[in-house]
Amino acid sequence: MNVSIVGSGYVGTTVAACLADLGHDVTTIDVDESVVDAINDGEAPIHEPGLDPLVSAWAGKRLRATTDYDAVRDTDLTMLALPTPSNDDGSIDLDAMEAGARSVGEALARGGDSDAGASDDYHLVVVKSTVVPGTTEDILEPIIAEASDRTPGEDLGVAVNPEFQREGSAVDDFMEPDKIVLGVAGREPTRRRTASDADGDSRALDLLAECYEPIVVDWDVPVVETGRREAEMIKYANNAFLAAKVSLINDIGNVCKEYGVDAYEVAEAIGLDHRIGEAFLRSGVGWGGSCFPKDLDALIAAAEAADYEPPVLRAVRDLNDLQPERLLSLLDDHVNVAGERVAVLGLAFKPGTDDVRNSRAIPVIEGLQERGAAVVAYDPVASDPMREHFPGVTYADSAEAALDGAVGALVVTDWDEFATLEDEFDAMAEPVVVDGRRIVSRRDGLTYEGLTWE
Repeated sequence: MNVSIVGSGYVGTTVAACLADLGHDVTTIDVDESVVDAINDGEAPIHEPGLDPLVSAWAGKRLRATTDYDAVRDTDLTMLALPTPSNDDGSIDLDAMEAGARSVGEALARGGDSDAGASDDYHLVVVKSTVVPGTTEDILEPIIAEASDRTPGEDLGVAVNPEFQREGSAVDDFMEPDKIVLGVAGREPTRRRTASDADGDSRALDLLAECYEPIVVDWDVPVVETGRREAEMIKYANNAFLAAKVSLINDIGNVCKEYGVDAYEVAEAIGLDHRIGEAFLRSGVGWGGSCFPKDLDALIAAAEAADYEPPVLRAVRDLNDLQPERLLSLLDDHVNVAGERVAVLGLAFKPGTDDVRNSRAIPVIEGLQERGAAVVAYDPVASDPMREHFPGVTYADSAEAALDGAVGALVVTDWDEFATLEDEFDAMAEPVVVDGRRIVSRRDGLTYEGLTWE
């Protein structure tokens, strides 16, 4: 197939490279010329394990990038993979999505000024970005239809195909997914269907089936065919459940700590219950990144807009906000950090990525600065992105350099290299380590505190 993808961030670039690897011809569209140049030069514009080899292998062959929206004219379907950041009230900011939808529509318009011309054939626009229920149907589809002078259901299709890719394992998650969700017009629940659309937009489903056929066939992946509002909600529900599971085990872990109980021993046992499962039971300093915080805030804001106060969702968020301060309070129990050097190990919100958006290291560093500490931070790949948040912090080139002369160390990201630290702690002025991820090993001469374990 010929596929165009609008947006070359974490989602768009990964999807583009993976689809090219599956045999499709893919064109990414982005307003940032440096990102476009990087992809065309065979370089991934983001840090993601396994992505560089794919971009390098297919750039100039089945993968290319451009700033020109007219590229959508020569493709079978267009995916919108643009950011939907949070507004101050937690609701999503649709400015980028609306602008992208309008630009796609204008490129598809009949009789446009472009020499390339626009095809009168059916074109499918697929919403990959995370948007609240009703956004595609009520906002994005009308924008595309008006700008393109096309009629939804006739020569224009607009579908929802949410992504379930974790940063740090996005390539594997795309290639071997747990499920593929396809939301199209007319696939709404029976009570909302009419006799004419009960089978849904078959052309949209056919195109999406062709797009994902290599994955579905090779891995026997379940495909969920549903309505667009349901598909939009599935993504939010998915992330809300995962965030709730982490916050719940953190809450249980906090209680375990008070009673001298190892939360990881508890989690290992309850994870054997098939109703609970072992995934997402690693208690610690909490979740961050671009998805859980934004999606939870958006879901809470959407609920409140419908005059419903979601107490459990609020508690999930509040508990996560509590964990960094608990990490800091454990350090306070051992040392007064005012005027002293303190090491922060790990800045990315999770290992395997350089993304610091909503990283738990941010409130940890803020808390240390409020206490008057001199912060020295280290991360294998995320120091430069964090420097934009905290230009006054000292950034070390290694964990050993960060620990040298420190009166305490806080472990915020569970990079594998932190598990091998031993003699490096000998350089500390006061060997106090508070571990928020259960990655550092106990050793003689080290005052060790686990966040939810002894």
